[in-house]
Amino acid sequence: MSGKRRGWSDSAPLLGQQHPQQKSRHPYQPRSVSLEMTTSAVPATARSVFLGIDVGTGSARAGLFDENGKLLGSSSSPIQIWKDGDCVEQSSTDIWHAISAAVKAACSLAEVSKEEVKGMGFAATCSLVAVDAEGSPVTVSWSGDSRRNIIVWMDHRAVEQAERINSRNSTVLQYCGGALSPEMQPPKLLWVKENLPDSWSMVFRWMDLSDWLSYRATGDDTRSLCTTVCKWTYLGHAHMHQNNEKDSRDMEACGWDDDFWEEIGLSDLVDGHHAKIGRSVAFPGHPLGSGLTSTAAKARYFELGLVAGIPVGTSLIDAHAGGVGVMESVPLSDSEPKESDKEVLCRRMVLVCGTSTCHMAISQNKLFIPGVWGPYWSAMVPEHWLTEGGQSATGALLDYIVENHVASPHLANRAASQRISFFELLNKILETMMLDLKRPFLASLTEDMHVLPDFHGNRSPIADPKAKGMLCGLTLDTSEKQLALQYLATVQGIAYGTRHIVEHCNAHGHEIDTILACGGLVKNALFIQEHADIIGCPIILPRESEPVLLGAAILGAVAARKYCSLHEAMKALNAAGQVIHPSKDPKVKKYHDAKYRIFRELYEQQLSHRSLMAEALA
Repeated sequence: MSGKRRGWSDSAPLLGQQHPQQKSRHPYQPRSVSLEMTTSAVPATARSVFLGIDVGTGSARAGLFDENGKLLGSSSSPIQIWKDGDCVEQSSTDIWHAISAAVKAACSLAEVSKEEVKGMGFAATCSLVAVDAEGSPVTVSWSGDSRRNIIVWMDHRAVEQAERINSRNSTVLQYCGGALSPEMQPPKLLWVKENLPDSWSMVFRWMDLSDWLSYRATGDDTRSLCTTVCKWTYLGHAHMHQNNEKDSRDMEACGWDDDFWEEIGLSDLVDGHHAKIGRSVAFPGHPLGSGLTSTAAKARYFELGLVAGIPVGTSLIDAHAGGVGVMESVPLSDSEPKESDKEVLCRRMVLVCGTSTCHMAISQNKLFIPGVWGPYWSAMVPEHWLTEGGQSATGALLDYIVENHVASPHLANRAASQRISFFELLNKILETMMLDLKRPFLASLTEDMHVLPDFHGNRSPIADPKAKGMLCGLTLDTSEKQLALQYLATVQGIAYGTRHIVEHCNAHGHEIDTILACGGLVKNALFIQEHADIIGCPIILPRESEPVLLGAAILGAVAARKYCSLHEAMKALNAAGQVIHPSKDPKVKKYHDAKYRIFRELYEQQLSHRSLMAEALA
């Protein structure tokens, strides 16, 4: 998932499609890039700049930050995606080309010379990359197209494989909420072995996308504790009493459970000391190899145009980079707590809100929470346990709701003519409706409409990939106002899902009382206010608009030895922006409490319906 989401109303084509006005680009023509504003240029004398690169679902982005964590400039370049039912695929070659374009454009925009870049890091979606012994792509697609060598994070082709794996009740499953999601790597690997045997035999390395990016940049095959622990069932705590972050080095991968791989039919991945899935691991931010290779550094079309040898930090999944980029973004008045730094840090949850939403909290002790991924040791903040909840479709769901309404094209034209976003226009319509209908508060407009947002299954805390979305309260009305109500009810449904995750985590040992949020959706004022009102605690937004890129850049700063630990870098480079407080009106709380009860009942009704139909078809 990416923190910065490309919405349906952006200029990017829909999945697997070409924009009707976009001509095909020759593969060796420079890419188009989207540029973000930059601060005024700083004289080049002795300036240290850190580069963060993030590959999301729809684009590759690059951002440059100074030693105060201030964004100097950023750019993005679209990436291709193919979607066919449950199968969603990308190309590692295409992604690297997009990164090259974005890095060069960002450096140009920020007026940063290649010599000023002192460290860099990568973040990416937790997608699965397949390459052969030469590093060339191996297809993972039914189409046989060799370009399509990435199974994207959101791909759900391996639901049946995940069910079979979970039925074995392996001990490793207790460290991912009790069950593997089809979005994790073992089910996808099993699917490829069972369905594409030729590809299976050709693959020399299976890698998480962010690990592949750092491997492509440095030639170092060391994997991140973030990716391996969160998505591959690697038991990071095997290193708990052997290594610490300040003595960081490549660590022999002793956390693989060979019995697990053999039980599920993937014993060949154990061969060669796990050569295909990772022989060595490292803490996020650990410097890889000898830094950026001369090949990757060259200023050719498809390389980065940087200086060889720049330190490259061990990577993070994009959502986890967002956590690193915001978790210490607290207002100055809150920066000197009575409790210890570690205790206060463990009372926060980070929401990274993009195509999907990830919910991340850390603890000093491991907490086993049914239906919530983790506890993961050192998967985000080294030497802490990570709890990771999530919703598989949030930004994607909002796009789906508005795209598929008959009033959408007309509203899109109105928004364009007013030079505002589609969602800003919907928010204005809702404000007008509230006044016209003399409603006590905006949220009350949806008293007759309720949404269960599990349109792509439930990741947390129910962990049911077969869950379906529900929209209750429809009429024959096809007006713009009706679309606005469906949009508001969907935002609320997403927020009730987050409340469910927070309450579930707190019931199992966490004490979360502060939310920090980042990603494309936090730019929507209504989205954030509804979350604050529904969860009932303040939401802190970061000062910088690109915290995922900042998190990736922090990896580079740690790799360059600017800071002795990732947490020290977070405290130095994170900064708070606006704080959104929940409504103090007791009527708002009473209203949302009632709707939350209905939200919880919708899933119970769905289970009952599922059981009835299963009996009927038995």
